[in-house]
Amino acid sequence: MTIERETSRSIDEQAADWIARLDRGLSEAESQALNDWLAGDPRRRGAMLRANALGMLSESARALGPQFDPKQFAVPEPAPQPRTRRVTRRSMLAMIGTGGAIAASVVALGISLPAAAITTELGEVRLVTLEDGSTMMLNTQTSVKVHYGPRERSVELLYGEAFFTVLADPGRPFFVELPGKRVRATRGTFRVRKLEGKPVDILADQGGLALVAASASAPLQLPQGSRLVFPLESPIGQLPIPQAIAPDLVSRELVWREGKIAFEGEALIDAAAEFARYSKVRIEIRDPSLAREPVAGLFAASDPIGFSRAVASLFGARIEQSGNTVVLSRTQGRP
Repeated sequence: MTIERETSRSIDEQAADWIARLDRGLSEAESQALNDWLAGDPRRRGAMLRANALGMLSESARALGPQFDPKQFAVPEPAPQPRTRRVTRRSMLAMIGTGGAIAASVVALGISLPAAAITTELGEVRLVTLEDGSTMMLNTQTSVKVHYGPRERSVELLYGEAFFTVLADPGRPFFVELPGKRVRATRGTFRVRKLEGKPVDILADQGGLALVAASASAPLQLPQGSRLVFPLESPIGQLPIPQAIAPDLVSRELVWREGKIAFEGEALIDAAAEFARYSKVRIEIRDPSLAREPVAGLFAASDPIGFSRAVASLFGARIEQSGNTVVLSRTQGRP
């Protein structure tokens, strides 16, 4: 008797259907069915990654609105590179756009990750698939440690920013570890940011979260579509109420997954600091009034020089480049 093997197209179609169902929320029976499906053909996990990545791209494109023209910020095609487990933003987007086998070239699937630090370098974004099929996308200069046990799944965020896609496992809750606190999730997607000298920033995208601590009698609930920003050392009982965040703002907050930076009225000096997270090129602003000018738009994170040229043209400024420093100053005669 011959058993017909699933076609790749069939697997991709089923994966797209599972992603859509995850967005709506799964019952316990559906969660078990998904786990059973993932445990079958090894190609299915890769298909889930592709479907999830394509879904993120389309959601962001819709939310950014008609005022953004992606052609203005198109990233040139990279030169062919040998396949490795690390990918840059550009190569990752190229694979997503062509339907390439992300799972095969980004990470190894079906293996237990050791509790050693996984770290991204300056300007690098990495997608990591965990042993249960959940994923984490690490932004530039991010470091995490993964601890998977029989009773719980946890990821320790040492520093940086990470976006998590958690598959349901009724027997093992998922935690993101912060000093003195834990973010608990049962399923869904969320972002945690922990940068030096700045407050912790948690965004619940799909599915609710809970912030728990050993010293707190009750967890703080973060419903879907909410955001919580707080000093790391603050007790849970003294934290502010999570604020609702509109879907378009969620997409702009997460646009770094596509190698972009979105601004909506931030001061130019703050925009320059944001670019410094992704590139060795530093933007120096000599004029205080220019530094306070508001900036809005969608820009390639890897192109601070192109951003500086656009700013100079917009505000009538002068641009000079010396090595890895770009200097912006007011043109003579402009207030």
